[in-house]
Amino acid sequence: MRNLAIFTVVLLLAACGADEHQDLKAELKDITKNLRSGIPPLPVVKPYEPVPYEAFDLPDPFGPAKIELAIGAAKSKGGANAPDTTRPREPLEAYPLESLKMVGTLSQKGVNYALVRADSSLYRVKAGNYLGQNFGIVTEITDSQIDIKELVQDASGDWTERKVALQILEAEAAKGR
Repeated sequence: MRNLAIFTVVLLLAACGADEHQDLKAELKDITKNLRSGIPPLPVVKPYEPVPYEAFDLPDPFGPAKIELAIGAAKSKGGANAPDTTRPREPLEAYPLESLKMVGTLSQKGVNYALVRADSSLYRVKAGNYLGQNFGIVTEITDSQIDIKELVQDASGDWTERKVALQILEAEAAKGR
């Protein structure tokens, strides 16, 4: 009797579950009929083949001999305009030219001087003095500006001249009058 009860319960459960979700299964089948199945295969990876290093007889590009050779070439490539790096530096060469301000001029014994402010200090410069960080030398001083010839290095390592001017500040000039 017990076996008959278990058999009846299993038969009832099987009968109830057979048609329960048929509508969902039909809708899912309808939705997925146009979908592509499967994932494309992964690309084939080529096996690694090491390349042998055969430049043992060539100089090491990172070795000290190669670096010294490059430094020597850069020093000798300066051309006729190369600056004199052995001369003593003047105080105004420590400042970028953009931070220097011409605030006035004066003349003593026929020599024109310009007054230049750097930070909170005031300096007197004349033609032949150096200022700025690009080996700038003062070529001429007028009432309104200081003409400067700078030496800058181009991409090939040659030194070229560049003319710039440091103009007087109008507000400072008006205060001095």
